[in-house]
Amino acid sequence: MNPVRIGTCSWTDKTMVKAWYPSGVSGAEARLKFYAARFDTVEADSTFYALPQRRITELWADRTPPGFIFHVKAYGMMTQHSVDAHTLPPELAEFEHQVTDRGRVMHPHPDMVDAAFDMFLDALEPLRAAGKLGGILMQFPPYFAANDMEHTHRNLEYLDYVRGKLAGHHILVEFRHPSWVTGQQMHQTLGFLDQRGLDYVSVDAPQFPGRTTMPPLATTTGDWAYIRFHGRNRHTYFARTETAAERFDYLYTDEELEEWETRIRSLASEAEQTFVMFNNCRNDYAPRNAAQMAMILKDILAERPGGAMPGEPVAATGGGGPQDSLF
Repeated sequence: MNPVRIGTCSWTDKTMVKAWYPSGVSGAEARLKFYAARFDTVEADSTFYALPQRRITELWADRTPPGFIFHVKAYGMMTQHSVDAHTLPPELAEFEHQVTDRGRVMHPHPDMVDAAFDMFLDALEPLRAAGKLGGILMQFPPYFAANDMEHTHRNLEYLDYVRGKLAGHHILVEFRHPSWVTGQQMHQTLGFLDQRGLDYVSVDAPQFPGRTTMPPLATTTGDWAYIRFHGRNRHTYFARTETAAERFDYLYTDEELEEWETRIRSLASEAEQTFVMFNNCRNDYAPRNAAQMAMILKDILAERPGGAMPGEPVAATGGGGPQDSLF
């Protein structure tokens, strides 16, 4: 059985900051150190909204202990989402593109997308050099689908393009339209990812009789298994919420987490590493559920200093100095 790491998909959500961090832990440095003393992996999601900056990722690397792993969500333009024109750095703004009345960049020139990939990777170099860069999460929009032959072929071609641009990195592919794993298409999709060493992202999300969300398919195609828990809030999942935390406002029960135990153990028996990540980052829900899942999987977790469980503090062995013992 290969090791399992458990973490959350943010450490900076405003509601999480208020509910989970002690009052004496304030500021970016203190919060990241507090988190990294309790979990050994995290997802950076701010990089979806704007290209990351190298000086920031240098600080991330410096403020976390050896062996800590950052998974980084790809910039929206890299996954065919529209992006806020105000976030464009000057180097990208000079490329041909359209801006909607709402200030969203649409139909960027291929050279602009190409440059976005290059700038993204350059910004992550400090994490890679420190051995702390995990996977790059490519979360595609619901309209990135496999509904017909034309769209399927075009979108698979784009995945091949992504593979070329991110060569040498772990590429985590999260689909948000179930057509990719429906009927015979599932075998084509998983075969395509497996042949190219791309890691399929398994998800837990609300299920609707008449809406399209990804089913809880637990599988692995590349070297890693990666599971994201989005919560099961049917009332907010498709709502126009002000923040992502509102959309994923859900606290899993022990019974709901236990539904995944057999699946995760099966994935861990096949994958080199397995990551279980909680995206329900409303209040303290994500770290609380992460700690609960750790108890369920305690015999197959990656070893942490002193045998501490995810959610429990440990003294850092470097990269930020001693940690407090608050939780």
